[in-house]
Amino acid sequence: MKRNRIFLIGDDYSGTGPANATLALKNALPRNTLTLKHRNKAGRAVELLLKMPLASAAVFSGYSRQNILGMRIARVFHVPSIYLMHGCVEHEDVINLVPDVAMALDERKMLRMADKILGVSEQFAKWLGNHYPEMRDKVGFLTNGVSWEKLRTSKSGVDSKKRSASILSVGGGMPRKRIVRIAEAVEYLRNNGYPELTLTVAGADGADSEKIRSFSCVRDLGVIRPRAMQAEYEKHSLFIQNSVFETFGLAPIEALLAGEDLLLSDRCGVLSVLKGTEEKDLIHDPDDPMEIADKIRALLSDGNHDRLLKGIDKESTSWNSRARELQKIVRDLLRDRRS
Repeated sequence: MKRNRIFLIGDDYSGTGPANATLALKNALPRNTLTLKHRNKAGRAVELLLKMPLASAAVFSGYSRQNILGMRIARVFHVPSIYLMHGCVEHEDVINLVPDVAMALDERKMLRMADKILGVSEQFAKWLGNHYPEMRDKVGFLTNGVSWEKLRTSKSGVDSKKRSASILSVGGGMPRKRIVRIAEAVEYLRNNGYPELTLTVAGADGADSEKIRSFSCVRDLGVIRPRAMQAEYEKHSLFIQNSVFETFGLAPIEALLAGEDLLLSDRCGVLSVLKGTEEKDLIHDPDDPMEIADKIRALLSDGNHDRLLKGIDKESTSWNSRARELQKIVRDLLRDRRS
């Protein structure tokens, strides 16, 4: 039956953050949801042609040039297109000093062709509306869910006082993560009352890697396996995400469940899930190492782990809840098209 049948289109197998989110959403949607089975472009193109007529709405999850083909096919069959954006290629590539004009143009084409654009957090949706004012009327949000049943809670408890005064951040040398500013803050604190304070960094090399490794306080792990990452979460007392642009990001949740306190920039989409944050939990200027240092000092003396953990509603932030939200968005879109 075509009515309210979603065709979910996107990478759900590569293991990236967007792919994992697409897979989790697929598993939470009704069993009659249409999906792509092939992984090669030719096979997926054929599936788009054969399955689109059976759908009431097409949801394109994540950036792919093939989305343009899919949206064109959707138009032929009068199927509305929803573009679920996990990031903004055009903006993020510029921040990370690797601009790609062709990808940016393709992304803008997808934005124009989509009947509805959904950011993966409310913060990201607001940014999209401001950055693309001509698209504002069709921008909404479907906050990423959290697979709570798959996330590991630390067996060692959550008493950060038993851990060394050490800080962890992920993102490697990606300029968007502003880890250089965290390192500057830690260096300042080491010279002003916290001589043992260290910063551990995990993630791939990027434009900022050389600068980050130049700080004596830094231990750079590079890319590590999930089990090793879990061990790092459990070793450290404070996790910092200082991004200037972060559409969602699951790492703070993983760190919180492992027992860490959190310090996040106010640009982080995961704040849609973390309720009850206070002033000392948030960085308002990711480029100000002194603000970061002040917030680190405050959290080392009075952590926020227990407060933040208690403020999470696991049911409303689950993927099952997000799947129900998406189905409502589809119903509303179909109703508006009929009226």
